[in-house]
Amino acid sequence: MIQQNIVLSPTGGNEPMQLIKKEGVTLAYQDINPGSPPMLFVHGWGCDHTSFAQQAEFFRRSHRVVSVDLRGHGKSDAPHQDYTMATLADDLGWVCAELALTKPIVVGHSMGGNVVLELAARYPEIPASVVLIDSVILPHQSILDALQPMVEALRGPDYRAAYQQVLLAICLPDDDETRRAQLIASLPKAPQHVVASTFRNHLTDYDVTPAAAGCRVPIAYIGAAIALADLIQFRSLTPHLLTAQTLGSGHFSPLFVPDQINAMLSTFVELYSPAAKASRWANLRENQKKTIRRAVGNHAASIPQSGNKSLRETR
Repeated sequence: MIQQNIVLSPTGGNEPMQLIKKEGVTLAYQDINPGSPPMLFVHGWGCDHTSFAQQAEFFRRSHRVVSVDLRGHGKSDAPHQDYTMATLADDLGWVCAELALTKPIVVGHSMGGNVVLELAARYPEIPASVVLIDSVILPHQSILDALQPMVEALRGPDYRAAYQQVLLAICLPDDDETRRAQLIASLPKAPQHVVASTFRNHLTDYDVTPAAAGCRVPIAYIGAAIALADLIQFRSLTPHLLTAQTLGSGHFSPLFVPDQINAMLSTFVELYSPAAKASRWANLRENQKKTIRRAVGNHAASIPQSGNKSLRETR
């Protein structure tokens, strides 16, 4: 059941948040502009839909834009449970069906990218394509070793300090200091049990291999200055993977360098939206027809005229 026009917090163009219930759990989302093709934005660990506020504002000009608060985050309910990537991906698949999101381009930042990848593998019929922005994918063992002590720290009384320590480690010293401080101070936007569970379930205890190997839709990965993914190993599992990287930004690139992210997403959309693929296919067929017509014409021109004419010409 969808509850329409419930204003919870004006964000991204002063659009209202809306609520939808899945098996008693309230999920919050923002739905802007009934354009096509639709885009679905999925925030990262301990964040909410406002992480993509600048992308929502940019793409609303030509797309239907849906930005979610994942289960346990933002204005969505946070039941006490295990928060796995599969659970969050199942929620996304259900939301897409309920909102009639047909072949959305799905974009996930950080942990949201893991959720998006799970969605593509588990429900290949739903997304037209997916984009992961600075997600931890097949990290080097040194990264996992550094993160392991945080598993217990996030369960303790100083979990907010531990959470913020993790985020600061993947920001750049060159990131705007004031904005970075404001951002970190505003997080997490999830209670402790959600922060601890999602940390473990998308980092230290998570095997992304089945999802990466099972992704068949067009996919791109946009990294940042600090490498959080083994792209060589990722591409070995997902051979059609496209990669890019922002310049001069740490982990929160959608907020700190939105123009770069928007430009890359726009290029990807132009290449891999359903309409773009249909147009390329139509152009390919038309070019094939022209090639065949030219080949037939050239062949006909090379055939000698009738035998009698040839005899007359030789006399």
